[in-house]
Amino acid sequence: MYETYWRLKEKPFENTPDPRFMYYSKKHEEALVRLLYAVKEEKGAAMLTGEYGSGKTVLSRIVMDELIKKEIYEVALIIHPQLAPIEFVQEIIYQLKNENVSGTKPQLLHVLHDVIYRNYIDGKKTVILIDEAQIIKDRETLEEIRLFLNFQLNDKFLITLLLIGQPEFLGRVGIIPQLQQRLGIKYHLVGLNLDETKEYISHRLSVASAESNMFTEGAIEVIYDYSEGLPRKINNICDMSLLVGFGQEAKTVDVELANKLAVDLNTWGRVYAKNV
Repeated sequence: MYETYWRLKEKPFENTPDPRFMYYSKKHEEALVRLLYAVKEEKGAAMLTGEYGSGKTVLSRIVMDELIKKEIYEVALIIHPQLAPIEFVQEIIYQLKNENVSGTKPQLLHVLHDVIYRNYIDGKKTVILIDEAQIIKDRETLEEIRLFLNFQLNDKFLITLLLIGQPEFLGRVGIIPQLQQRLGIKYHLVGLNLDETKEYISHRLSVASAESNMFTEGAIEVIYDYSEGLPRKINNICDMSLLVGFGQEAKTVDVELANKLAVDLNTWGRVYAKNV
């Protein structure tokens, strides 16, 4: 809608996990390195946590893309993990085997073991990536996840388990010491700082083929204060700033415009929170 006005080839601030728009801050680089290290070195399990909108899902998709490129990995991606234990096992089997399997839990675990061991015999590594892990409410499901790590040989794990969730997931893992202790690789994502926020905005505009940066220094400071450096919130206010700026035929997104959007979005957020 506003792309032509701002001379953009596409919208630069969509909240979709498009790897092209990924800005690799030092924090995101370290998180990605740790996840890939866990997989490539067969470390058993790793956990990535971070605030809502900090970039965890984009990182998970980048990990997926990296693994899918290589034929030695078989990956199960669980994006709706609020399942009963038996359903959880069924979903993993379906993703790894592309087949719906029913039966008792012991029977399903035997099938899962056979699939994982067959991958090993075929020279393939099995990865189970669980996104939005904080929505797992059932402790029994978490216990089931822990038991997946019993799929191992004397000298190596037969699967790598990647758990990705919001900060509250830390508390859920904390009440199961046997699981927490097995998560040898952990990382917590925090928001970008001001300089990184500037680079983030500039990077996304560049990917969208912007001829120049239409956000003034003052506007970026307002955006940083509003967003607390969280990429999703940066995207929201930048997208709305470009839309409103287009409607007002503005030449730039300045402090006044950014302030107006920050107030509007904060007000909407308070009203929404009050009514849900």
